[in-house]
Formats: sequence, C-alpha cells, structure tokens
Amino acid sequence: MKPTLTVICLLLNLIFNSNRLSAQPVPAIDENIPYLVTFGGDGDTAWGDDDFCQIIFFSLPETYEHPFFIRVFDPDISEDIDEPKGEWDTITRFSIYGGQGACSEEDARRSNLKGNYNSGNLLATKTFNANPRYNNNWYTFGPFNPTEGELLRDYGGYIFKLIIEGLSGDDGNLYKLFLTTERDENRPVEGAFAFYFKYKFRLYNDVNEVSHIYPYITSDVIAIKQSNFDWDNDGFIRIISPAKNGELLKTSGDDQWTESRHTITKEEHNSSLDIQLIKRKSPMVKDNNVVIFLENQYGELMPFYSIPIGGIPKYKYSIGIKPKK
Repeated sequence: MKPTLTVICLLLNLIFNSNRLSAQPVPAIDENIPYLVTFGGDGDTAWGDDDFCQIIFFSLPETYEHPFFIRVFDPDISEDIDEPKGEWDTITRFSIYGGQGACSEEDARRSNLKGNYNSGNLLATKTFNANPRYNNNWYTFGPFNPTEGELLRDYGGYIFKLIIEGLSGDDGNLYKLFLTTERDENRPVEGAFAFYFKYKFRLYNDVNEVSHIYPYITSDVIAIKQSNFDWDNDGFIRIISPAKNGELLKTSGDDQWTESRHTITKEEHNSSLDIQLIKRKSPMVKDNNVVIFLENQYGELMPFYSIPIGGIPKYKYSIGIKPKK
C-alpha cells in the first residue's frame, strides 16, 4: 500500500520539524522491544519464526547528502544474547539493497518470501556464524551514499532494504540495528526512520514491560486485518487509538497463525495506532518470539513505522458521547 498525500505531508513535517532523533534504532525506543529475531533455515517454527527471514526498510530524507552506515549489534550466533537449540550451528546472512525496485517491487512488501523479494541492487552482504568477535559487539556496513537508495517520496526519501536470512542451522539470532552517520558510533541521521511490513521480534521476559508497534492509518482505510504467529497465549494484544481504548486482537497459540478484523472509524484516520503487546503475569512465558503483520481492506500490507507518525495516539474519551439535552 502506498501512503496518501496526507502521509507524505506528515513525513515531511516529521523530517524538518521533529526533535525525535532517536528513531533510527531498530527496535526503536518507543517500541520497547528488546531484540529482532531470525532463526536458522533449519529451525523449528514453533520457536517463533515462520519463514526464517526478516526485511527492514530505512528511509533517508531526500535533502540528506552525506555518507551513512547501517550497524548491527550482535550479528553472530553464540552465547549471551542468542537462543540456542543444541550446538551453535546457525549461519545468518545480512544483505543491504538499494536502487530501483528495492522497495517498490511488490514482492519485497509481501508477508511471504515468494518471488522477487530481494529486488534492487545488492550493495553489501556478510554472513555470520558463532564468531566471538561479534558477540555483544557491533558490525558496521557502509559507507553508503544516500542516492544509492530507491527514491520514493511516498516513503519519505531514499529507501534502503536490509534482508536478514537464516541460511542454515536451528538457533535463534537476536540482534539490533542502527542507522548512523558514523562508522564506530551510533549517531542518528536527522529525519530518517525505519519501517517494516512484517515484524519479528522477542518480547521481554519481564511481565511488567509492554511492547508497542505503530501502523499509520490513512484516510482511505476503513478496516484492518491483523495476523500474528506463535504468540503462545502470552497475555493479550490491544489497540489504543483516538477511538479505541483497548480493543483486543485475537491472539495465537504455539506454532499457530491467527487473525482478526477491526473496523476503522473516521476519528482514527490520519493518525497512528498503538498496538500494545502485554504479557500475562503468571506463569511467565519465557523467550517469546512473535510475528505480526497488518493488511487493509484490499489485502495490502500496511507498514509499521519506527516513529509513531503524529505522535503516540491517546484515546479521546469524548468521542461518541452526546451531550444531554
């Protein structure tokens, strides 16, 4: 789904006027998600990864003219952070694409990995295994020239695609990303942000932590269908918006997909949704990995943004309340 003119205006306003420059970490601070996750290609889907691949897009403002870097925290698969299944035998490939088709190619924005999902020009790639050199450390890709990306003004500027693929093995690779101006330091690119059409991540083991994802609702959306995988019956997922004060999403069990449809009201147009993932208190589900994506009424995938466009939404309790005569 391409954003409407309303989204473009909001993105441009965000680029030039926002002071929320902490948006380039992925997961972002406002999302409160500890790690992204990708399992090896021989993994068990019941551990929380349906297809062993993750795709992340980065958008840089068209006005940005300096080199930049994409850094990965803990890209290897070994002790401390990652999730073992027997011996450490997993190999993960990180690949960065730009150029024509990197994001505009429809296959790159689907919920499956069929077709030309690795579209565009390959700019950099590296595979990682159980190498202690990268355990709890950063690996830096780049420098890249912003114009090496695909210019899509509907998505805020020059777009780059990062594909993380579990080539072999069955362990879980947990990692973080950062778009930065520096090779050896995480310094944000002003006005840049990340977005994703299908999101795979680890929840905290702390039952008091609430994670968030932020889709943006354009004025043409009248309904959404959410699909989530391997939630493990771990509490509940709810929507907070100007018109919804905790509407519940249907949640999945172990190694299962489930979906639910939700009506969008006019009060929710041109604003973000705050989809909150709230763990159950007891018994605690440990190391829960989750997959989720959204579609509009046409079956088009809707992006989640690392920045909640327009700000984190709040429920307006006065909506629908008629004054007494």
